[in-house]
Amino acid sequence: MFVSDCRREFYDVIVTQRVLLLVASDVDALCACKILQALFQCDHVQYTLVPVAGWQELETAFLEHKDQFKYFVLINCGANVDLLEILQPEEDTYFFVCDSHRPINVVNVYNDTQIKLLVKQEDDLDVPAYDDIFRDEEEEEEEEEDSENESGGSEPLEKRRRFEEEVIERTMKRRQRREWEARRREILFDYEQYEYHGTSSAMVMFDLAWIMSKDLNDMLWWAIVGLTDQWVQDKITQMKYVTDIGVLQRHVSRHNHRNEDEEHSLSIDCMRIAFEYDLRLALYQHWSLYESLCNTCYTSASLKLWSVQGQKRLQEFLADMGLPLKQVKQKFNSMDVSLKENLREMIEESANKFGMKDLRVQTFSIHFGFKNKFSASDIVYATTSLMENIEKEGPETTNFIKALDSLSRGNLDKLHQGLDLAKKQLRAIQQTVASCICTNLVISQGPFLYCSLMEGTPDVKLFSKPVSLCLLSKYLLKSFVCSTKNKRCKLLPLVMAAPMDVEQGTVIMVGIPPETESSDKKNFFGRAFEKAAESTSSRTLHNHFQMSIIELKTEDRSKFLDALISLLS
Repeated sequence: MFVSDCRREFYDVIVTQRVLLLVASDVDALCACKILQALFQCDHVQYTLVPVAGWQELETAFLEHKDQFKYFVLINCGANVDLLEILQPEEDTYFFVCDSHRPINVVNVYNDTQIKLLVKQEDDLDVPAYDDIFRDEEEEEEEEEDSENESGGSEPLEKRRRFEEEVIERTMKRRQRREWEARRREILFDYEQYEYHGTSSAMVMFDLAWIMSKDLNDMLWWAIVGLTDQWVQDKITQMKYVTDIGVLQRHVSRHNHRNEDEEHSLSIDCMRIAFEYDLRLALYQHWSLYESLCNTCYTSASLKLWSVQGQKRLQEFLADMGLPLKQVKQKFNSMDVSLKENLREMIEESANKFGMKDLRVQTFSIHFGFKNKFSASDIVYATTSLMENIEKEGPETTNFIKALDSLSRGNLDKLHQGLDLAKKQLRAIQQTVASCICTNLVISQGPFLYCSLMEGTPDVKLFSKPVSLCLLSKYLLKSFVCSTKNKRCKLLPLVMAAPMDVEQGTVIMVGIPPETESSDKKNFFGRAFEKAAESTSSRTLHNHFQMSIIELKTEDRSKFLDALISLLS
């Protein structure tokens, strides 16, 4: 059931208990977790934190801890499946689920006792009505019994007439039941057909802190990073992003106005958040402007940088701005101050001439004292890279803990390590996109585009990780849409496959919706993958919290794709 009062029905309930936190591996979940940890620290709440990367890990963690804990908090996992069916918990176990995945499973919505959903009230969820999808089993049993208990009428004629009436009545009831079941299937299909994302979990947790008057500037920053993660990963519409930015902007001005006076602005340790219209260039303040232009999806796709012609256009673009190559290719921090002062306006003016009208974006930046300034997207890229780091450095949870630590302002060395990894990741993505387009690896399969990375491709190991593969797929689709002349192909979604585990012979596959201006970011591949796997008995593993990512045996790939083509045609 939905929790209407987060403070009373959620926080006040768990504040005196031992709590198990189950946190998914994405930046929004990490930010929500940081906010909740800060609140728990205020109130001395005992908790255990367990990172979970998929359904199997969630089940294992639950089985290991179900005897010690009665209260479980799930962050960015658990809302879109029937939790009780998967975990089979005892009746005195309670789950508080804060998850941005949609649609929410109807059994979770209508379970009044064990499952409490922490969802922003304004979110438009379109949950079907209870009576449309659930029927009372007892009533049906009574109806069956009534029809079987024939009353012993004295007259044979009367008995026969009554029997005929009962047969007609029973037939009518069966027909009504069949009609109801058909309608139920239709309603559930419409409701569950598309996968999409609601309000960021970090924002939901920040709202809780704000209601309790315990919101700090750090918590506000984590909420901003959680929202920016949804935007960077292309999970929400531009409209939703701008609306939520507006909500956070009010909190930012409330928390940061005091830094404008002389006394506070001189404090080295102070932390200041500012709203700004910044350039849509990845990590440009920690990189060179040239590298950032080359490795940002938006500029790279618009200028078609994988071609010789595109490289010429980049030179023309820099010349139009009047920026010397020597300046552009050195670290941004080392550029001439006179050039940096009007840089945004210069870039924006030239970008409009080159057809890049959306190079400016509303965002927030953070200042730690005088020296360190980061934009929200910098933090998202750095944290993601730390979480999906492919260099083994100990147990599985090491990356998760490093990523979580990098969000604290006391751990700037980890954040800088994340930024270096993020640069490698963006370079790898851009090089892979260029090679896929230049070697025509993206092929039209009819209802969708398909691209498969071969074993032995450079950086292929990085793309066995879900977030990196999703980023690559989105960059590739955007670049393909800019490069193709075929108008029909511009409107198609993309299915992308990469080797997952060579020894076990598995591939990881992701489906992403079409790249259109009016896209509502709703993804139909989750259900389509399930149906295609079912109809061909393919050996698949639906282990990811995002339904549109699956793992598949390499030898089953061709029959699975054939089924997917016929299903979507």
